[in-house]
Amino acid sequence: MINLFERYYTIRNIFLVLLESLLLYVCLLLTWFIVSGGSPWSDHSGLHLKAVCIILVCVFCLYCNNVYSLRDISGYLDLAVKLFQALGMALILLALIYIGFSRARLATEFFLVYVPVVVMVLSTWRFVYVFILKTGMFSQKIMVVGDGDFAVDICREIEREIDCGYSVEVLVTEKHVDGLDTLSAPHHHSYEKLATTAEEFEVERIVVALKEKRGSLPVDELLLCRMNGIDVMDGNTFYEMLTGKFLVSSINPGWLIFSDGFRKGPLRSMLKRLEDIVVSLTLLVLFSPVMLVAAVFIKLDSRGPLLFAQERLGQGHKPYKLYKLRSMVENAEKESGPVWALKNDSRVTRVGLFIRKWRVDELPQLFNVLKGDMSLVGPRPERAHFVEQLEAEIPYYGERFTVRPGVTGWAQVRYEYGDSVEDAMEKLNYDLFYIKNMNLFMDIVIIFRTIRTVLFGVGAR
Repeated sequence: MINLFERYYTIRNIFLVLLESLLLYVCLLLTWFIVSGGSPWSDHSGLHLKAVCIILVCVFCLYCNNVYSLRDISGYLDLAVKLFQALGMALILLALIYIGFSRARLATEFFLVYVPVVVMVLSTWRFVYVFILKTGMFSQKIMVVGDGDFAVDICREIEREIDCGYSVEVLVTEKHVDGLDTLSAPHHHSYEKLATTAEEFEVERIVVALKEKRGSLPVDELLLCRMNGIDVMDGNTFYEMLTGKFLVSSINPGWLIFSDGFRKGPLRSMLKRLEDIVVSLTLLVLFSPVMLVAAVFIKLDSRGPLLFAQERLGQGHKPYKLYKLRSMVENAEKESGPVWALKNDSRVTRVGLFIRKWRVDELPQLFNVLKGDMSLVGPRPERAHFVEQLEAEIPYYGERFTVRPGVTGWAQVRYEYGDSVEDAMEKLNYDLFYIKNMNLFMDIVIIFRTIRTVLFGVGAR
């Protein structure tokens, strides 16, 4: 794997991006030929320089729309929809930055010709690509060594993620683990002769998924494997690289203390605060008409205040008032007290259903960002009532308060709304990953994925 912007990407991921960038370029030349009828090589208007800009914007939008994650694509129809969505976002961005085409010509050539050509070419290529992946060609052979659910979880993630670049050749465990028989990989029940087993299965990497290594780690056998040129990797680090999240049920304080990441220097803090101010002001200007229209409909639809202020816990457990457009009936929790967000909640008004679906109710939180109570990107803030419960039941839950809460976050773009302790634990897996790896590029990706969620009304409750 290669580390870029404090995120890990497989050689296969990078190859896919580069090859599809080349295909985007070929599609652009083909579009030029179809529209103009002439050779693109005889053009002197800077077509190829413009092509670089178009391709960079397209690749970025494809990335933000999860097109490079086969796990998030349910089929070829879903791929085509995601391609149209991403290229539509690219069209808007290209129109905003105005790269030299006239606006009418850009819209005609890019949308009417280029987008369908790209969808057909990339869909055909992905069919071939998935076929190659299913053969197991070019996958690194893995041996997982573990004695619990953690080892099985790693094997399942690899089997589920066909484009991860790994294949589990054998699982070695000395204990019986639930779900072991559901795995496609063979399993051995002894840590003895690990080196012989690794040689037998032609293993290139060993992943050690032991929750408690003291006294149970087969040190001599692993050392022999390492001396034989086989990579040996900690299971938590591998899981983080593979999934983009933690598994809090398996990590220990020592791993958190000695792992890379969690960098919060003054320059990083200054850049993040600058990002918060600039983007929040821009969004407030752009969406002020939307908030005004929503405010009118809220007042017409139901009795009660326009804004809803609720106490949440921010950085360092410091309480603050979070602002939202009111989407529920007045005094919604008067009888029930604090409760989780519910699916098909009867307390939500008619207008509330709409503004929740399109996340319009969240826009006043941009004022919280300007005040410094929140950041644009970070773990979502929780109420003190729930925090007390969750900190008692979920390990490391208190660590999410080491940064400012966010209007959106890594958990929000990777996991749907939840209404249980189990959901809160899963979101914490993503929140801790963000806190460990947060950087400007990751924030930009999260913001664009949030925009996609807003545009297509995904995951709202």
